[in-house]
Amino acid sequence: MSTMLAHAADARQQFVQLADAYFDQVYFPYSPTAGTQAGYHQYDVKLEDLSRKNIDAEIAALKEFEKRVVAVPEAPLDQPTRGDRALVLATIKSQLLTLEVIRPWEKNADIYSSACASTAFTLMSRKFASPDDRLRSLIAREKQMPALFAEARANLKNPPPIFTRIAIEQVPGIISFFEKDVPLAFKDAKDPALLAEFQKTNATVIAELNAYQAWLKTDLLPRSKGDFRIGADTFQKKLAYDEMVDVPLPKLLEIGWANMRANQEQFRKIAAELEPGKDPHAVLEQLGANHPKPDQLMASFRASFDSIIDFIHSHHIVTIPSDVRPTLEETPPFMRATTTASMDTPGPFETKATEAYFNVTLPDPSMTPAEVEGYMHGFNVGTILSTAIHETYPGHYIQFLWVPQAPSRVRKLLGAATNAEGWAHYTEQMMLDEGFGQPGLGAKDAREAKFIRLGQLQDALLRNARFIVGIQMHTGSMTMEQAEEFFQKEGYQSHENAVVETKRGTGDPTYLYYTLGKIEILKLRADLEKKEGKNFSLQKFHDDFLRQGFPPVKIVRAALLGDDSPTL
Repeated sequence: MSTMLAHAADARQQFVQLADAYFDQVYFPYSPTAGTQAGYHQYDVKLEDLSRKNIDAEIAALKEFEKRVVAVPEAPLDQPTRGDRALVLATIKSQLLTLEVIRPWEKNADIYSSACASTAFTLMSRKFASPDDRLRSLIAREKQMPALFAEARANLKNPPPIFTRIAIEQVPGIISFFEKDVPLAFKDAKDPALLAEFQKTNATVIAELNAYQAWLKTDLLPRSKGDFRIGADTFQKKLAYDEMVDVPLPKLLEIGWANMRANQEQFRKIAAELEPGKDPHAVLEQLGANHPKPDQLMASFRASFDSIIDFIHSHHIVTIPSDVRPTLEETPPFMRATTTASMDTPGPFETKATEAYFNVTLPDPSMTPAEVEGYMHGFNVGTILSTAIHETYPGHYIQFLWVPQAPSRVRKLLGAATNAEGWAHYTEQMMLDEGFGQPGLGAKDAREAKFIRLGQLQDALLRNARFIVGIQMHTGSMTMEQAEEFFQKEGYQSHENAVVETKRGTGDPTYLYYTLGKIEILKLRADLEKKEGKNFSLQKFHDDFLRQGFPPVKIVRAALLGDDSPTL
C-alpha cells in the first residue's frame, strides 16, 4: 500500500471511530427514544431528560464533538467519508442551533407531553421482545415521565400562544392514548406483578397529563405572549445545516413561486380539458367526489400495489431489493387524528421486528354521512395513487429497502428531509411523467387519467404552499390568517386543511423540504442526463441515488457527478 493510500485509510478510520463515539456518547444518550427506533434496545428503559442541567450538558458535549470533527482533515478522506464528515458536522450544528437559538424546550409545551406518547409508542409498535420485556421497559420510562412535566414547568418561558394552544389541543388525545391504547398494546403480558406495577405507573402518567393540561390552560396560556417566528437569519442557518442549502431566501422564494405557478397552470389546463369553462376549484370538487366507498378504501390501496409494481418492473424505473410488501393496515387509534396515511418502517439496526406498515386512516365511525363524504374527498382516484406511490413504491418503502446498502453507519442513521421527503414527492410526479396513470396503466380510461394527474398536482400545490408560507411566516411577511387564506387560494386546499397546515408551519418552519428536495432531484437528474447523454439510464440513476442513503442532495450530487455544482 502506498504512503498516500495508507494515510487515507488512517484518516478514514479516525473519522469512523469519531462518528461511532458521537452516536454512542451524545446522539443516542441524549435522545434514547431515537435509539429504540433505530433498533438499539439498550436505550429502551431511558427517557429524554429535558432539565436545564442536561440541556447544558448536551450543548457542551456537542461543542466538544464539533471541535473534534472539524479537526479531522478532509483532504485525505475518500469521497463517501467526506460526505459523512459533512453530514455529522451539519447534524451537530443543527442540534446546537435548535438548543441554543430556536429553544423549543423553552417555548413549546407540546414537546413534553408528546414525548411521553412517542416514547411509549416505540415500545408498542414493534414486537422486538416479549410483551413482558417491553412492558418492563415502558414501566421504566413511565417512572421518569413526572420529572419531564416538572422540567416543562421550570423551562417554559413566554411561549408563543399558538404553541400553547396546540399543546392544549393535543393533550386529550395523549391522555386517551395512555388510558386505552397503551394497556391494549400489552394485553398479552403475563406477569401479574408487572401488570400491577404498570397499572400504578400508567395511572400516575395519566394524572400528570391531566394536571399538565390544567396548568397549560390556567397558568401558561395567559402568559404565552412570545413569537413563533424564527427569523430570516436562523431560517437560513437551519436550511444550511439540515439540508445543506445556502441559497438566499429571496431567491428561494422565486424558485418556489415559479414551481407553484407552473403546477397551477398545468392544473388549469387539464381542468379545462375535462370541464371547459369551469373554474379549476369546481373541477377540484369533482375530483374529490371520485373516490371509493369507505369499506373499499383498503382494497383500493391494495389493488394499486400490483399495477404500480408491474409498471416499475416493465418500465425499468428502479430496482426493488425485496419482494416482501409492506403490511397494509388501519392506522393505530392514537395516530388517526393527525395522519391520513403513513409509512412505518423499522430502524436500520432492528433485527427482530423488521415488518414495515403502510397505515391508512378510515373515516371515524362517529362521523356524519356528510363528514364521511368530505373526508373521503382526500382519497380520490388521483390521491390514492399519489399516496401509494409516495409512501410505498417507489417512495418511502423502496428507500427503506435500500438503506442496508448505504455506505456507512452515518448514512444509515443521519439524513435530510429534502432527500427522504423530496424523493417520495419526486416519485409522485416522476411515475406519471413516465406513463403511469394512463389508460391500462393504473387508469381505466382517458378521463380518469386526467383526474389522476389533477390529484398529483393538488398534492404538489399543497407542498408548494408550504414552501412559500414557511419562509414568509417565519420572516414576518405573512400572518397566520394570511397563510390560511394562501393555502386555500393558491394551494387548492380546504379551509380545514389550511388551518392544520398553517399550525404545522409555526413549529416546522422549513417544511418546504418536499418541494425543495423534488426540485434538487430533478436538477441532479437533468445534469446527469446532460453529462451522460445517450448512456443515461433512469433506473441506474434511481438506484445510484438510493444507494447513497438519504443525506442532503448536495452529498448525492458529489457522489454521482463528482463535483460540487449547485443543487438548485
